Amino acid sequence: MTKPWLAHYPEGVPAEIGDLPYASLADLLEAAFRAHAARPAFRFMGASMSYAELDRLSQRFAGYLQSLGLQPGDRIALMMPNVFQYPVAVAGAVRAGLVVVNTNPLYTPRELEHQLKDSGARAIVILENMGKTLEACRAALPALDHVIVTGVGDMLPALKGFVVNFVLRHVKKAVPAFHLPGSVRWRAAMGRSHPFRPVPRTKDDPAVLQYTGGTTGTAKGAVLTNGNIVANTIQAELWHEPVVRQIPSGEQPVTICALPLYHIFGFTVNMMLSLHTGGCNLLIPNPRDIPAVIKALKSGPFHLFPAVNTLFGAIARHEEAGSVDWRNLRLSVGGGMAVQRATAELWLKVTGCPICEGYGLSETSPVASCNPVASRQYSGTIGFPVPGTEIRIVDDEGREVPLGERGEVAIRGPQVMQGYWQRPAETAAAFTADGYFKSGDIGVMDERGSVRIVDRKKDMINVSGFNVYPNEVEDVVTRMPGVTEAAAIGVPDEGGGGEAVKLFVVRSDPALDAEAVKAWCRENLTGYKRPRDIEFRDELPKTGVGKVLRRALRD
Repeated sequence: MTKPWLAHYPEGVPAEIGDLPYASLADLLEAAFRAHAARPAFRFMGASMSYAELDRLSQRFAGYLQSLGLQPGDRIALMMPNVFQYPVAVAGAVRAGLVVVNTNPLYTPRELEHQLKDSGARAIVILENMGKTLEACRAALPALDHVIVTGVGDMLPALKGFVVNFVLRHVKKAVPAFHLPGSVRWRAAMGRSHPFRPVPRTKDDPAVLQYTGGTTGTAKGAVLTNGNIVANTIQAELWHEPVVRQIPSGEQPVTICALPLYHIFGFTVNMMLSLHTGGCNLLIPNPRDIPAVIKALKSGPFHLFPAVNTLFGAIARHEEAGSVDWRNLRLSVGGGMAVQRATAELWLKVTGCPICEGYGLSETSPVASCNPVASRQYSGTIGFPVPGTEIRIVDDEGREVPLGERGEVAIRGPQVMQGYWQRPAETAAAFTADGYFKSGDIGVMDERGSVRIVDRKKDMINVSGFNVYPNEVEDVVTRMPGVTEAAAIGVPDEGGGGEAVKLFVVRSDPALDAEAVKAWCRENLTGYKRPRDIEFRDELPKTGVGKVLRRALRD
């Protein structure tokens, strides 16, 4: 392969990443703890946690996990928004040799049950606001031996933490009553010191199960090894260097962490990259609360802002955006979904900092390609493969097509997953014979090696950077009494610039209405998977063998 993109790499960015400097995520984190002990690692609701504190607290949590009898390779689910407990739990888990199962805190009981069963998680750390969700499926999870429950304010200074938890529980009524016998509170788990025994892990040992939808609609875990995430951290560091070096010497890089840490974009590009480079993450617990995000942006200087198109757009359109001090912002990284030209132009106008669009998937840890970070022009492409990565455009047989022709984007590199958790057949189907991961996206590579996404092979719907697979929505809805058939497609979301779910329903009960279907979806689907529009039809278009033609519905 010729790798035409290498001739257009930014100056100083190498073609390869070389040998990994760390064998595991634990090694990466421990090196960061030693190098940056006195620096703040995370800020949250006006409080700060230093690298030294993260070291001490995560070691304490690792000792606690070992005291429970959890063994290296056991899975632990983390079901929280962006709070201090998340990085402590991640660092403690990987230091104990456990595999992190990042879990969306907005999951319904059905979705949570599937993920915990499929992963075989033996433990979970869960925010108390979601305790009722776990209670609803707890009886179906015999392998889940340990439940640790925490409140938003549990790691804030004492008085502030008390007030935050009190307001959420008793004023905002954001914590529904739940009953989880045998569960342990976070503060109790962290209250006693247990001996910690370091666990050697290799680059080939799994570190994270990152769940992603499938063409079948069943979420499956991408097995991301220690080496995958360490490699992607180094790749992102090298790619960002031309802009990061512009931050004045001695000034700590501050990253806005509005991406949820349970999403692989936030996990790697916010948490791991910032810790590796000695930066500080400003944690945003609810990025949908734009006034609160704006308030956080006003709390001090910041330099790096990874986000999705919808968040960039919502902030740039907000009436208070002009009162934020954007002068220190050096890099805005767009990923998770396509960055739209209108959003990019508005963001540049408001902030003076262009959005640099990248591309990745859960299966690639996530970063596979990115535009040059110093470019100020909107390209409409996903840029070049990052160091050590090869991208091919292939046909249905996995053969590379000529430059300029459409085909499936296929990726090979040290950040590509080991495979799907306990799914050998689906793993085999996801790779070409020579080891390229088939993304499901249709793209075109130009003579410079830059890639433009033009379509997708799968019917996946992208809602604000989250994948929604039509089969899952359809499976849920067709279980509803009165529904004969259902088909889900993605339609433009005029408000957010991405996509929304539209559902077509054939009903056997003429009295069934859209509100009843939406209520059913609220009980069984996370918010971003729920259909915004519902259209009833007498029949759905089908192929000769009876397969629903979603493309005909889109057209």
